[in-house]
Amino acid sequence: MTKPASKLITYAGTFERSMDAKNRVTIPADWLDGGSDEFHAIPGPSGDCLIVMPPAEFDSIESRIEQSGAPASERRKAIRAFYGQARAVSADSNGRILLPEEQCNSVKLKGEVVLVGGRSRFEIWNAKRWTDVSAEESASYRQVAELIGL
Repeated sequence: MTKPASKLITYAGTFERSMDAKNRVTIPADWLDGGSDEFHAIPGPSGDCLIVMPPAEFDSIESRIEQSGAPASERRKAIRAFYGQARAVSADSNGRILLPEEQCNSVKLKGEVVLVGGRSRFEIWNAKRWTDVSAEESASYRQVAELIGL
């Protein structure tokens, strides 16, 4: 029997979580409700967080790189780097995903973490680093919000 198509979930909100000793973190129930329980995790290009995305978002990356306008050699390097660093992760029956050790080490995830919604994907940050980054980014958000009349 085929699995029914997953509904699209908008990943919104900010959630503080504790990552256990096995590198498991609980995903908000709304982020799993009828959506995918399978994801791909990849360290963000800046090395500050893990980007976690459902299959449809993950599958769109190659075409987005190909359409980026970057030279062919750079596109190949980007595709290799992106897919070479990506790891498949899935939610267990308790709504937890097991994050790969090497990825946690690369972005310094341990103990307290913050899950930050990003519409079609979400990020997992070290809680201390997120506090610093969100403070740094608040002025940019206010500026863009004002430009769009928010």
